This record gives sequence, C-alpha cells and structure tokens, in this order.
Amino acid sequence: MSSAERGTPGVPSPQERGAERTRAWATRLVVAGIVLSALNLRPAITSLGALLEEVRDGLGMSGSVAGLLTSVPPLCFAVFGVTAPRLARRFGPAAVVCAGMAAITAGLLIRPYLGGTAGFLAASALALMGIAVSNVLMPVIVKRWFPDRVGSMTGLYSMALALGTSVAAAVTVPLADALGGGWQGGLTVWAALAAAAVLPWLPLVRERGTARPQEPEHGAAPRHAPLRITRSRTAWALAVFFGLQATAAYVTMGWMPQIFRDAGVPAGTAGVLLAVTMVMGVPLAFVIPRVATRLPQQGPIALVLGACGLAGYAGLYLAPAGGAWVWALLLGVSNCAFPLALTMVGMRARSGPGVAQLSAFAQSTGYLISIPGPLLVGVLYQHSGGWGLPIALMAALMVPQMAVGFLAGRDRTVEDEVTR
Repeated sequence: MSSAERGTPGVPSPQERGAERTRAWATRLVVAGIVLSALNLRPAITSLGALLEEVRDGLGMSGSVAGLLTSVPPLCFAVFGVTAPRLARRFGPAAVVCAGMAAITAGLLIRPYLGGTAGFLAASALALMGIAVSNVLMPVIVKRWFPDRVGSMTGLYSMALALGTSVAAAVTVPLADALGGGWQGGLTVWAALAAAAVLPWLPLVRERGTARPQEPEHGAAPRHAPLRITRSRTAWALAVFFGLQATAAYVTMGWMPQIFRDAGVPAGTAGVLLAVTMVMGVPLAFVIPRVATRLPQQGPIALVLGACGLAGYAGLYLAPAGGAWVWALLLGVSNCAFPLALTMVGMRARSGPGVAQLSAFAQSTGYLISIPGPLLVGVLYQHSGGWGLPIALMAALMVPQMAVGFLAGRDRTVEDEVTR
C-alpha cells in the first residue's frame, strides 16, 4: 500500500472522509423520514372524523357502521402491528416503513372513490395497516440510529405525530371547502403528504434497512433469538399502560366536544377546546421524552400526567362549562402519556430486536385493550342519560393507568426479566 493510500497519521483518508459524508447524509435522510412518517400516522383518522357526517351521507352509511369506524383504527393497529418485527427481520425496518407509507398513500387515494361502504372500509384498513407497522417500527429505528439520543428523537417524532393529528383535524374541512366542497377532496389531499414520506426511505431500502453505515448491515447482523416477551412483567405493565392511555385519548377525541356541547358550550367553541387539548401534545411531546431519558425511573412522570387527568375529569364532572379551558388543558397534558410510553419502549429493551418485540407487544396488546373504551362510554351515556357515569369511569381507569405506568417506568430491561 502506498503512503497516499495509508494517509497521514491522525488525518482521515479520502475513503474515511467519504464514509463520514455517507453517514451524515444517511442520518439526515433518517431524520427526515422519521418526521415525515410521524406526520402521517394520524391524518387518515382525524381527517375522517372531521368529515364523518358528510361521509355517512355520501355513502349511505348506517349509524352503527359509522360507530364501528371509531373502533377500526385500534383494531387494525393491534392486528397488523404484531407482524412488524417479523417483516423487519426479513426486509429491514426502512423497507417496511417505506412500504407502510406507500400503503397509506394508496389507501387515502382510493377510499373516497370506491363507491360503497365496504370499499371505503377496505381502503381505510389498507392505510391503517401502513400506520400500524410504522407505529411499531419507529421506536426501533430511533434506537438503532440514535441510541444516545432516544429521548430527543422520540420527542421529535412524538411532536410531529401530534402536529399531524391536530393539523388534519383543524384544516380538513377548510381544505374540502377550498377544493369545491366535496368530502372526497378533503380526504384525498392527505395522500400527498403520505407520498412525500415515501421518498426519504427509498435510498435506505437499497442499503438493506436502517443499520448505521459504520455498523453491520441488516443482512450481516447477528441473529437474536426471539424473547419470550410475555414472561416480562415490565412488558405487561407497559402494554396495559399503553392500552389505558390510548383508551383515554380515543375517548377524548371522540366524546369531549359532545360533553362540552351538552353542558351549554357552543359547538364552535367545543371544537376549539378539542383542538387546544390536541395541540398541547406538540410542545410536551418534545419535552417529556427528553426529561424521561434523564431520569433513572419514569414512573413519577406517569403519576404527574395521571394526576392532571384526574383533575381534568373532576372538572368535567363538577363544572364542565365553568372551567372548560382549564379542563381542556389538563386533559391535553394527561394525553401526553403517549410519548412517555414510546420513550419507555426504547428504554426497557437493550437491543434493536428487543425493542421491536417490545414495541409490537406493547402496542398490539395495548390497542386491543383500548377498543372497548369509546364504545362503552357511548353506551353508558345513552343509557344513563348524562355524562356523570362515563366521566366517573374514565377517572377510575386513570388510577390503574398511573399504577402500571409507575411499574413500567422502573429501571430494568425485558431481556433481564425473561432470562432469569
């Protein structure tokens, strides 16, 4: 080897400089992919909620089928999310997320134009399948690419997710009006955002997944035996915590405006109150994961968020209209248990495959737990003739959420528990 090839001691060789530029460029692509993907993980749901009445009228959808739509997202998240680790092992996480974004794009493009309720549900399921696998693999990608910045990157991802959720809820109706007043245009427009999220992952698919360039590629990585994840108490605590916080979030999104309207708050104001609750997740979703990763245990954060939820439900029970803005803010803080749960997924497993298994188990089991919540609240409201009993139920569920959140936040990993 010549002296030019060896390089000067302490000075990077041309090959090393080229590898460093490749790593920097790939890292930028991953950050862009994470942000764009997170922006697309909820608009398929919240844009439909904003135009649900128009969709029902346009498709001749019955009230019971429309009610079923509120339970389809968590059901799809549970069913399809569990397949994500196996797909990631075979194709690489980047390829699966890329395919997930493509599925969201296709589902959003075709669902308004299939001409019937069955087609609409099938296309919605296609989009939700893409969301489900991406939900599970985002913590895996963060863990692999940014092992020393799990908190900040989870915060960035969670903030983008909250932003996409709130923006889709707020602007879908104005967009539909601007596009001619049809609900089809208002729903289809979000396919463009999903299509943009495909692009950053394409070069990473060619690199066989999301292993950092200086690490072994996906195909050469050592194989890890699957964990017996169901033997881990921490995994179960995290799954139940995930399910109870998802229950609270779906009840808030689905029913909080009606609670305020029944208390005499104008319809427009009730919608703004929901937007306030959802927007609270944007800054807090960035702050909470950063704080969580600096603490040896995350249980105290779960207790604080739960206390805010209890105070918010107490306010809704005692004086829903009198302190409406305060209750909306408190419930917005409480709903930030979601980024806390994602952060704990990344912290409760040591390896990338362990994070993938834990993420799939916690999210799939959690979303199954969350399915009955919104339906049960509706049944209690209908049969009791008021909101006292449903609100009491939600406050009661906040207590076990705080307990399992405290358990899930203990400083331990699932690998340690399943190998004892």
